[in-house]
Amino acid sequence: MEKLRYVGLDVHAETINVAVAEPERNGEVRALGSIPNRPESVRKLVKKLGSADQFQACYEAGPTGYVLYWQLTEMGVKCEVVAPTLVPVKSGDRVKTDRLDAQKLARCYRAGDLTAVWVPDAAHEALRDLVRARLAAKRDQLRARHRLSKFLLRHGQRPSSKMSAWTAAYLNWVKKGVHFDQPAQEATLADYLHEVEHAQDRIVRLEKAIDASIETMPEKMREVIDALQSLRGIAKISAVTIMAELGEVSRFETPRQLMGYSGAVSSEYSSGERTRRGGITKTGNAHLRRIAVEAAWAYRYRPCIGASLKARQKCASQEVKDIAWKAQHRLHGRYMKLMAKGKLKQKVVTAVARELLGFIWAIAVEVEQRHKSSPKKQAA
Repeated sequence: MEKLRYVGLDVHAETINVAVAEPERNGEVRALGSIPNRPESVRKLVKKLGSADQFQACYEAGPTGYVLYWQLTEMGVKCEVVAPTLVPVKSGDRVKTDRLDAQKLARCYRAGDLTAVWVPDAAHEALRDLVRARLAAKRDQLRARHRLSKFLLRHGQRPSSKMSAWTAAYLNWVKKGVHFDQPAQEATLADYLHEVEHAQDRIVRLEKAIDASIETMPEKMREVIDALQSLRGIAKISAVTIMAELGEVSRFETPRQLMGYSGAVSSEYSSGERTRRGGITKTGNAHLRRIAVEAAWAYRYRPCIGASLKARQKCASQEVKDIAWKAQHRLHGRYMKLMAKGKLKQKVVTAVARELLGFIWAIAVEVEQRHKSSPKKQAA
């Protein structure tokens, strides 16, 4: 059997630098130059490299996405997308070029020193794009609201009666109750107000699109999303975000692996007999970590099942409800215990979020395994 060659691809928006490492341990690593980042150029490269079973390729995850991965796999080439933060770096390296980067990828790929990331399929990638578009709209809304509120504050504009900010009554007051003598300030107010309303319209539109996507997605994905909402602090958007970022959760063998994937595990600096643990690594999926931390704040309160949580659990299995109830007791107890020790609240919530990921793993895996073992669903 002919040994495989290892191809490193340094991918950019317009170009791809290519290097090939021969299969021998100390074999030559050749730079093949640069090609345009276009499908036809990639096809020519594959043809030049020979049969698809004679080599395998890798490139770093980045802004170019997974289009190249999908093209190569469709052509029968084994391709892996690797984590850029985990590519080995020599402390003495002071020269960086695209050619050298491609050669380093090929060399490290041959040595087995690279860590592959999960590549979503088309359905998960589409859902991820939609969820992240909503997140961008929420952040734009926050910035627009800050601009408007600070503008009103600078000019001493406050509602006469006590009302909550950004309610319908508050926005009605801004439209009808705020006036300026200077036309320039009137124009500024109108523009700031338009930005706030536009951001809200975007959020509504994107959330409707998310609802429509849920209706058309595979049954197993819908079941996991429904089940995750049985956890306190995790409603529909949070559950959809978790599904979009993780895909099939059972690919993680243990909850600890999921915690590491999110970057929520503690860093460690050990030497000899001395061990020192630091803050969380943050070398993981930031979107998943954000959802877990936001949900963890709900466990400040004593365990209970309110009206909204009860409605979300209506179609959940008893096994899922039991896991969710156990999570409430465990995580609230953890929160209270750490707070009693005088820990900073943010650190306490981060610790609770890390354990919450374990319960997310347990519920998702339970649903996925039940779906696989169901003869009716397998036949469908």
